[in-house]
Amino acid sequence: MRKLGQFLVAALAMATVFGFAGRAAVVKAQSADIAVLLPDSQSSDRWENEDRKFLAAAFDAAGVSYSIVNAQGDAAQQTTLADQAITNGAKVILLVNLDSGSGAAIIAKAREAGAKVIDYDRLTIQGDGADFYVSFDNEAVGKLQGEGLVKAVADAGIKNPRVAVLNGSPTDNNATLFANGYNSVIKPLFDSKEWTLVDNQSVDKWDNTVAQTIFEQMLTAAGGKIDAAIAANDGLANAVATALQNQGLPYIPVTGQDATVGGIQNILAGRQSMTVYKGIKQQAEAAAALAIALVKGTDTAALATGSVNNGTKDIPSVLLVPVAVTKDNIADTVIADGFRTWEEICVGDFAQYCPPDAMMEATGEATAEMTMEMTPEATP
Repeated sequence: MRKLGQFLVAALAMATVFGFAGRAAVVKAQSADIAVLLPDSQSSDRWENEDRKFLAAAFDAAGVSYSIVNAQGDAAQQTTLADQAITNGAKVILLVNLDSGSGAAIIAKAREAGAKVIDYDRLTIQGDGADFYVSFDNEAVGKLQGEGLVKAVADAGIKNPRVAVLNGSPTDNNATLFANGYNSVIKPLFDSKEWTLVDNQSVDKWDNTVAQTIFEQMLTAAGGKIDAAIAANDGLANAVATALQNQGLPYIPVTGQDATVGGIQNILAGRQSMTVYKGIKQQAEAAAALAIALVKGTDTAALATGSVNNGTKDIPSVLLVPVAVTKDNIADTVIADGFRTWEEICVGDFAQYCPPDAMMEATGEATAEMTMEMTPEATP
């Protein structure tokens, strides 16, 4: 009984602490001038590992109040989070929509309340559109994927390949743009009969588990005879690799996107041919600069120098340039930019695939950190 009482007291204390923390979080949300609405943490690890970090750093440096929340793939939840931000007086909503319908509704509510909206990464193609759009040239992303697959197929010496296509979510306009890009490269090869299209399917909500199931079904229907695949991001590419591995089949040329740690590891291990590096730090800082300017009432003309039509009007835009990444230029791209480190890549089974100098760098970083942790602080 004494232990039970002690447990209840501890639990009550923890509840009180978390209660205060919860109220503090609400206070911060109420005073936030900028509200960032992230989409999920399953489709890609970039949203929580990269975008959140870089956006927060930019806002902190500018001294503006902000909140960053994640809808975890639930459009209704994202709408609720947007409603809360608008009610709490947000001046700028930085939105990564889960679909254009819910995105358009959020934009309409924000505009009615006098708040500005920046479409971040994904363009909302329904309704009047956001005030600004910050992303990459997404058709260029897809074109790099298409060109990457053509090269990988040629390098593998595959003649008349049987090719499968895994598109991103049908509710994500970016997935449409990616497909426009890679189809401009691969459709002529299907039309000329140089390549054979095995199947072409979209993956709802960019769900990697669903993607694996879809590709396993493709393999079964094709009798295991798929020679190459377009996969719209690194998560879908890993689903392809996992499906092949589970069926005891060799890895095939496959594309990716986002330059995730897993994607880079798979490229080094020969499980994926390429990925597309989109400088998320650059993207986050560009969006943050716009949001900060809107909050402070400064001119945005020099920040958004392009435009994209969302089907209704031209949206002032910032469009950044993507870069194709293969095994040959990892060090010169994502590593050189500090977007990735050898230390986070060269771990576990993947260490064997890393270049010797990369392993020395990774080991050196880890050793330095361990030494710092073990060195006792000097006493005054």
